[in-house]
Formats: sequence, C-alpha cells, structure tokens
Amino acid sequence: MLTAIETTATIGAKRQLTLDEDLPETVSAGKVRVIILFNEEDFDENEWLKAASKNEVFDFLNDEAEDIYTLEDGKPVRR
Repeated sequence: MLTAIETTATIGAKRQLTLDEDLPETVSAGKVRVIILFNEEDFDENEWLKAASKNEVFDFLNDEAEDIYTLEDGKPVRR
C-alpha cells in the first residue's frame, strides 16, 4: 500500500531535490515514488522541445521498422 505525504522541495543546480521540511519520524529509509509539479510558464517552448528530443520514450521513432509511409501514401488535402 502506498501512503502519500505532501511537502515542498527545492530543485538544486544539479537537479537534486532538497525537501523544505523534515519527513515524519514514521517514514523509514528506502526507495520512494516522487511526483514533481511545477508551473509550466517557467519553461519556454525550446526547453520543452529539447527535453522531449532527449527523452528515451521517443527512441522507437528512430527504428526503420516505424518508417512505413511515403509521400505517395494517402490523398492530398484540398480546401
């Protein structure tokens, strides 16, 4: 069973998290799951594109097996 604790933290220069408050005594050492919420207005579009281009989740797009369409496929869109 997962138990949630809401607190705030600061992201440092090396992207490490520093909690703003101590955790309760009942929390033991070990792995935890972290969800980071931040204001999207703090990042411009170029930063998002840079982060997405380096994300491993899109690596499958470089696989030749994914390149199945050509310019001859489909019909042109006419307005």
